[in-house]
Amino acid sequence: MNSRSFAALAAVLALPLLAVQPVYAQAPELAQQPWDAASGIPAEVVDAFPDLAGSDLPFDGEYVVGELDNGMRYIIRPNATPPEQGKVQLWVDFGSAAERADEQGYAHFIEHMAFNGTTNVPEGEMVRLLEREGLAFGADTNASTGFDSTHYRLDLPRNDMALLDTALMLMRETASEILFEDEAVNREKGILLSERRVRDTYQLRNTIDTLGFLYPGSRISERLPIGTAETIEAADGASLRALYERYYRPENVTVIVIGDYDPAEVEAAIAEHFADWQGEPALDNPPLGPVDLSHDGATDIFLDPALSEQITVAANGEWQGETDTVASRRERVLRQIGYGIVNRRLQRLARQEDPPFRGAAFGTNDFFKEGRTTNLIAAAADGDWQRALAAAQEEYRRAMEFGFTEAEVAEQVANLDQAIQSNAAGAATRDNNSFVTGAVTLLRDGQVPTTPASALERWNEHKPLITPDAVLAALKAEAVPLENPLIRFQGRTAPAGGEEALRAAWESGMDMALEASEQVEAVEFAYTDFGTPGEVVSDTVDDRLDIRTIRFANGVMLNLKPTDLQEDRVLVQVNIDGGDLLDTPENPLATAMFNSLPVGGLGEHTLDELQTVLAGRRVGLGVNSSDDTFTMSAATTPRDLELQLQVYTATITDSAFRPTGEAQYYRNVEDFFARLNATPSAAFSNGIGTILSDGDPRFSLQPKENYLALTFAGLRDAVSDRLANGAIEVALVGDFEEQEAIDLVASTLGTLPPREESFGDYAQERQRAFTQDRSPRTLYHTGPDDQAMLVMVWPTRDDSDHVETLQLEMLERVLQLEVTDVLREELGQTYSPGVDADQSRTYEGYGTFDISAQVDTGQVDAARDAMLSAVETLRAAPVDEDMLLRARQPLLEAYSNALDTNNGWMNLVDRAQTESERIERFLAGEERLRAVTPEDVLAAAQRYLDPAQRVEIRVLPEPESDES
Repeated sequence: MNSRSFAALAAVLALPLLAVQPVYAQAPELAQQPWDAASGIPAEVVDAFPDLAGSDLPFDGEYVVGELDNGMRYIIRPNATPPEQGKVQLWVDFGSAAERADEQGYAHFIEHMAFNGTTNVPEGEMVRLLEREGLAFGADTNASTGFDSTHYRLDLPRNDMALLDTALMLMRETASEILFEDEAVNREKGILLSERRVRDTYQLRNTIDTLGFLYPGSRISERLPIGTAETIEAADGASLRALYERYYRPENVTVIVIGDYDPAEVEAAIAEHFADWQGEPALDNPPLGPVDLSHDGATDIFLDPALSEQITVAANGEWQGETDTVASRRERVLRQIGYGIVNRRLQRLARQEDPPFRGAAFGTNDFFKEGRTTNLIAAAADGDWQRALAAAQEEYRRAMEFGFTEAEVAEQVANLDQAIQSNAAGAATRDNNSFVTGAVTLLRDGQVPTTPASALERWNEHKPLITPDAVLAALKAEAVPLENPLIRFQGRTAPAGGEEALRAAWESGMDMALEASEQVEAVEFAYTDFGTPGEVVSDTVDDRLDIRTIRFANGVMLNLKPTDLQEDRVLVQVNIDGGDLLDTPENPLATAMFNSLPVGGLGEHTLDELQTVLAGRRVGLGVNSSDDTFTMSAATTPRDLELQLQVYTATITDSAFRPTGEAQYYRNVEDFFARLNATPSAAFSNGIGTILSDGDPRFSLQPKENYLALTFAGLRDAVSDRLANGAIEVALVGDFEEQEAIDLVASTLGTLPPREESFGDYAQERQRAFTQDRSPRTLYHTGPDDQAMLVMVWPTRDDSDHVETLQLEMLERVLQLEVTDVLREELGQTYSPGVDADQSRTYEGYGTFDISAQVDTGQVDAARDAMLSAVETLRAAPVDEDMLLRARQPLLEAYSNALDTNNGWMNLVDRAQTESERIERFLAGEERLRAVTPEDVLAAAQRYLDPAQRVEIRVLPEPESDES
């Protein structure tokens, strides 16, 4: 799907709440006039991508792009972040929209069959081969099918050419050598039907209705990749092969290789594997539309008990796409600023004490290359749709009639400026994913991959030309006027008055008198001086990993690990004693609202003011209550590190606990309980805590009214002591100068009044029991009648014994392979069975081991037998060496690559003083993991997976009530 398609159809509550600064995968660019054509697209790139011929943008010369004689293209980009790793991907310009009516779901079926036997790789061996090389199925080996493309991905843990050769061999097998044996096809049907069943949720049904309403008669609305049960059941090897051979042709395929490689060697390896592939000329993909531009004035009401109330007002227009040029990017940025301002206004309304809506959004999205759609979306409290629609409509009209203020434009420009400056500063250490994005957007959208340095040069030259008038003109040129629009309502209860009331409300709102927006005055950040900097009283270096550990006179601990893994990036984490350990049986929801703390703002600034004050700075506000600490985490830059630390210090000392976010929280609670049991997985997640803890209120879902009774005043009472006195451990990882960082922490967190010197033991709060009741349990969901879930849970132990923790982890991986083979591959009963070993770091002696599978309601007993059979197999005899290798190798590779990213380092640095033993465990991990034997796995299975000690939970469709 086009990368911009349907962005406004995403959940409206995903609008950024805690993130102050947006992050862009590829920085937008601005220009006024054509760039120097001499620095544009090289001839060899134009040969492979003729649509770029008219572009004047400077192509990133580090990309190696080419086309084999058979028409297959390739994109190579050398990159050493992370070092000695790589990504190999196969892009097929073919998706479900190309299927005939009797082939629905077959593009996705073909994707599955790539792992079920090819000319040179027997059925089932492809995954095993990759596991032996250290790739975990699902995490490093995956594929996806969309409306217009199919995408195969291999994440390689090493950059040796032998592994790359294996990856390219497998991609060639996928491209041209799938066998489609009827027996394998029939086995895979059960998995596809299971996947279809699992995905049949209220969200999917809502999406299907949305597509059918906005784009009636389009192939998109009639060719969902998941297909139909009837067409999947009717599939055979011949019908799948026929579609495969129509579209898996060299001219339809591109190989992407990103990573720490010599491009010339990669280019030669691609040619070796693919140059002899001969196929018929590629077929043109059918249109994905049509988009009926005369389709307007229609109204739709879609109801589901699990859906929150939302109004979408939309209008379709012609596609306005063009060659990616300097001028087109300029217009794109101007439009982005315009939409950003409108959405900023809507966000401001949502943060009021009595907000008219839970959230709202305005935007225009390409419908592939068939058309474009402008959407105005408002998410309302139940029964409050009229107020939500009126408020969103008013801001939309105000923007289109009066335009924007200088201050609003300046805020958006500051955010873009920060993003582009930051991308340029960190250009040398962009990770592989950013170059995959560049390759995919080149293939999908014809977007030229350029360098961050060239983007910054153009941005600086043309930034002064961005004016409110230019922004409004660009916005009006793209946004389709919402005149006689399409109006769609979704929710639990139909609106009073039905479709007529929806239409009348919109038309009435279009006639309301308007006034221009008031200028929002900028204010200065109020928290820049916290007093006398703290004194360092201890400064040592842990020579195991060269982590510098510091303690200030007030007790604040600081851990430092400078790295060169990512230029211009600093990870910050602050841990404060307490977290969920403050929850007690008497007050089990003490910390339930903590994650909403930033919504209350600071004493001197509301959250909305903070967003304006911090515009143009990379600063995060995210907070979280974890098992035993309150955590504040952010990614910033060396330039903004001081401000980030000031924000967190102000959060600790002067959180305002304003009630402005309470209404939003309450509405989210209402939505949560409305969809409480809407799917089997939701019903299980919301019921398992009560079952395993025998109703301990700390771990059990409480009645809705208990959550609705919470207040920020209550939160203040619960957490203020920890914010004022609890031990603090700060961690910095990334691109910073050590003494400067120490000084910044000294002048912020180091100024706080004395803290407790260590994290509390909370001996009583760390007690957590596993139920002694081993009787089977049944939970009920309100989804389709053919959906069920089966889970088996065993008690294990905490993670204090590292060797035994690793043995349980190996048991988890081995059993995952076993149940996947049995439930998925042999019986075809479930799309994605799961196994999880969770040894607690917080609760003494507590841990769980579980197996789960979502299955057809009629297959529960068979799945139960298969699960128990897999468990008994592991309890009866040691696994063979190959099974152990396949389970262990991905874990070893994960250890080997753990410190190739700043996030990996943060996992050790964050508690380097209070949990120093984790460093020793990490350093010993590989050796201890290699030492795990088949006999160790057997012993762990015999000790912990006694079938008689399991708790078995079935999640079944809710029985029909007997009203007789």
